[in-house]
Amino acid sequence: MLIAILAGQVPPTSGVVRCGALIDSIDSPPNFAYFPVSRFKVSACIAEHVGDRSDQQDRVAILTSRRNSGAMLAIVADGMGGRSGGRMASDQVIATADSLFQELSDQDSGLRALLEQIATEAHTVIRLTAISSEKEPHSTIVALIVKKDYAIWAHAGDSRLYFFRAGKLVHRTDDHTYAAKLLSEGKVSAAEVAEHKYKNILVSALGISREPKLAVGEASELRVGDAFLLCSDGLWAYFEDHELGSLLHGLAPREASEHLVRIARERAQGRGDNLSLAIVKLEAPEQKKRAPTATLWFDGPATKNGIKGDT
Repeated sequence: MLIAILAGQVPPTSGVVRCGALIDSIDSPPNFAYFPVSRFKVSACIAEHVGDRSDQQDRVAILTSRRNSGAMLAIVADGMGGRSGGRMASDQVIATADSLFQELSDQDSGLRALLEQIATEAHTVIRLTAISSEKEPHSTIVALIVKKDYAIWAHAGDSRLYFFRAGKLVHRTDDHTYAAKLLSEGKVSAAEVAEHKYKNILVSALGISREPKLAVGEASELRVGDAFLLCSDGLWAYFEDHELGSLLHGLAPREASEHLVRIARERAQGRGDNLSLAIVKLEAPEQKKRAPTATLWFDGPATKNGIKGDT
């Protein structure tokens, strides 16, 4: 069944950071939280900024499921295709992810299949919309599911996922751009040219005329201190990998998000694209405090139940 529910439009803002705790209560807002998974506490934060564009076509979300309290999903979508087409496409990606993730039960183990289904259904609906509206909307996608000590991610386009351990880069997704394709084929000189002339041409994205390529990765045995960054090219274009790792390792997700947005805006020098990011960081769970104990001493004889009566 295709999910064709468009998320509600959000009034445009220059920048916003939402983070906090994914707590035990499933009634908590999905953007706020400490999220207990196995022996970890997952701290998460999202941020976005319109940059120097007139419209915000990026979408970012952190989702939890009422049926599966032990899992969370972070997702970034960078829409393209005109003033309204790009936002429609990225809205559709988030809406599809939310609808399908809510159906995930605690017994479901097919997380890869879920990510593939999100991409397939969002792609199909965006294509149908393109045909009916005579627009060419499409969107990148990068999504991450964390459950217990396991993580799985998928992406299409040039929105990235970074996986850091103790500040060191473990994995970074490969961009699905024409420049990256030439580079992978060993055509280095052509890739260097394409990096300037064709760096925004995508060879895979949701809503394009051909079936998108979805790349999937995973990691098990996650540890305290592991951190994931999902972001659009409006952010990663202004950072080296080691800078991102240092910020995520040294700062809490909220502070890291604020620094990333501020630095990206400074380096853009008035020519910045929309940017969006989600940070997911594994932390040690808070130790439960033992209830205080006290020893009562009595000078006189005790009454029934060991309690001395009034005199």
